[in-house]
Amino acid sequence: MGQPFSHDRMHVIDLLLRGGLVVDGTGARPRVADVGVDRGRVVLQEPGSTESALVELDVRDRVVSPGFVDIHTHSDLTLLSAPSARSKVAQGVTTEVVGNCGLGLAPLPPGSPVDPIRAAVGYLDLDPGVQVSWHRLADYLAAVATARPSVNVAAFVAHLPLHGGVVGLGDQPAGAAELDVMCGLLDEALGDGGVGLSTGLAYAPLCFADERELLALASVVARRGALFAWHLRDYGDRLIPSVEQALRVAATTGCRTQISHLVSVGRRNWGAVVEALDLVDRARADGLDVGVDMYPYTAGSAPLSQLLPEWAQDGGIEEVQRRLRQPAVRDRIRSAWVDRPLGWDEIVLNWLPESAPTMVGRTIASVAESLGSTGDDVALDLLRDYGGAALMVAYGRSEDDLRTVLRHPAAVVASDGLALDPDGVTGTGLPHPRSYGCFPRFLSRYAGDDLADAIRRCTSAPADRVGMADRGRLAVGLPADITVLDLARLDDLATYERPHAYPSGVDLVMVAGEVVVQAGEHTGARPGTALRRPREGAQS
Repeated sequence: MGQPFSHDRMHVIDLLLRGGLVVDGTGARPRVADVGVDRGRVVLQEPGSTESALVELDVRDRVVSPGFVDIHTHSDLTLLSAPSARSKVAQGVTTEVVGNCGLGLAPLPPGSPVDPIRAAVGYLDLDPGVQVSWHRLADYLAAVATARPSVNVAAFVAHLPLHGGVVGLGDQPAGAAELDVMCGLLDEALGDGGVGLSTGLAYAPLCFADERELLALASVVARRGALFAWHLRDYGDRLIPSVEQALRVAATTGCRTQISHLVSVGRRNWGAVVEALDLVDRARADGLDVGVDMYPYTAGSAPLSQLLPEWAQDGGIEEVQRRLRQPAVRDRIRSAWVDRPLGWDEIVLNWLPESAPTMVGRTIASVAESLGSTGDDVALDLLRDYGGAALMVAYGRSEDDLRTVLRHPAAVVASDGLALDPDGVTGTGLPHPRSYGCFPRFLSRYAGDDLADAIRRCTSAPADRVGMADRGRLAVGLPADITVLDLARLDDLATYERPHAYPSGVDLVMVAGEVVVQAGEHTGARPGTALRRPREGAQS
């Protein structure tokens, strides 16, 4: 991790935060102290310091904490389009982990075409102007470093390019030789600094991956001591079998496991998260390292194509769009949708790649009524026309379930959002408000009375899950990624109708010792870098 830290007391330091309530991210009791920053690192944390500083800020009546570590994001391409990451730093995030839900553009086999994989991960692709020229994860991280983002960025190895690049986009299992290639690419990418592997078994072609493939890849993850993050096969009627599969793979291989955005979808499934967490508790009691994460909202966001039956997603986006022009196929999908857990009145269109002002922000049921059509046909037409680029906000979740998950000892907070710039290309449409307000919303509405533990769930706990022991903590010698909060004013102001709104009460954000946000305004600083997991790993 570099040379041992030392600090010359005769030197005038860069910055002194005077008199704040320090919540160091570890869960330790808060205390009033001065925090000194110099050359990008924390150099002191003590009350009543006599240190001289070039800049001194009075932060009395403020909370001084580590910057938030968002381990579940989809900013893979938006950080290259909008490296200022305004929606994230404004809420106190200083480190993002991309490559989640199996969605990403690295690694790919050498010479493999990028365009079909880019189409398959259209959920990430808000700016067609972003150039993709990499195959290895190391090259993607180099592109991030070149972009000079305002936040630090680490990456999971995404399962979709692994499977899609080697096996293809169709409904076919990986053969023995293909598994060897995939495992080799995964091992190389973990050696390049990937924090683990993520899968997204609700997305094509990963919905066609069998358990043999998952076990083979998990064995590589276990050998590296990394983390396997799961977007489960189903969060609705089949939530429990989906959790059981993730835990079965963990038990067989011993790999550290993260269940992403644990929730039960559809009113008839409310309460299923209790059984899911019971399964997690039993696995942890058996010695498995299993965690969960969740964002503090009762609606999610995903590509509309996620609603299609698995068989309908065979062959890639262009094949899906061609298939949806066939009346017999549409009839078969309508039959499959008869018993879906969500109604069309619970699904809002929030982004389309072309101008459709009469649709964005409206439920599919509302659009259907205005067109004299049905919800099924509106959804099928959108998928036919826009493929995986039509995005939705899906409701049908329980507030009680949400609170149950957020209170669980193994739970950490993660946004599942994107780094966006409201004034740029990525500021179009109506994104889920979690991209702007996740962490202030959690701390102001869900944290309860234990501030130290609430901050821990946003800082050191997620950092530990992905093996970044030098992040998410406020301690002498560590990088100065710091957030200063005014709890009296802290609030999430982004809504589903007006999502491009910054929170209040985030007074100061520093990344690597540079002030990125001050008094709620972005300073223009972009001191972030690409983070790579140490080869030896760091266990939580």
